[in-house]
Amino acid sequence: MPDKPIDTWKTVDDFFAEALVAPDSELDAAVTANRKADLPAIDVTPLQGKFLELMIRGTSASRVLEIGTLGGYSTIWMARAVGSGGQVVTLELDPHHAEVAQRNFKQANVDDRIELRLGPASESLAALVAEKSAPFDFIFIDADKSGYPDYIRRCLSLSRPGTLIIADNVVRDGKVIDPDDPDPNIRGVRRFTELVAAEPRLSTTVLQTVSSKGYDGFAISIVLP
Repeated sequence: MPDKPIDTWKTVDDFFAEALVAPDSELDAAVTANRKADLPAIDVTPLQGKFLELMIRGTSASRVLEIGTLGGYSTIWMARAVGSGGQVVTLELDPHHAEVAQRNFKQANVDDRIELRLGPASESLAALVAEKSAPFDFIFIDADKSGYPDYIRRCLSLSRPGTLIIADNVVRDGKVIDPDDPDPNIRGVRRFTELVAAEPRLSTTVLQTVSSKGYDGFAISIVLP
């Protein structure tokens, strides 16, 4: 048995993924394309992708907003979950990431239900608000953590009662508990936590996770009536 915690977490991840996530050449191709394009290896894991799919299907969400596309691996999971009549709007800052993601969407045959908006997420979110976009049923925040406080404020303007909002990477290997940590990602998550705790329109919890990606967690919020 592996003697390092992360080795154990990866072995357990592999065990459950092999049992519960069917082989998928299109998702595998997306991961391969991301690595060949030198994108950071920070995609959600297959089990986490399946988690997003189940959350969307379980809430019958048809309009999904994603903040942080990267190479589109998580986007493909969510686009499949909304079905041919649904839509995923995904926001990406980096033009190279966006180009790789667009190719992955086409390869996975879900490009017809995905709208990728390029530019700073705060600007893209402000544009959606200005356009009077229809509210989203499900929102996945997985971008720069320093921006999380701004993103959650803007997401509330794009939500409705019942909207489910999931923010990834909020535990930061446990460093989130240090109020003196100068890392802008840590400071962003701590401020995000203060905001959701004080927001009467949200009910929120956090689930700590361990996986092949290490020690982290999701913040899960629902918009209240």
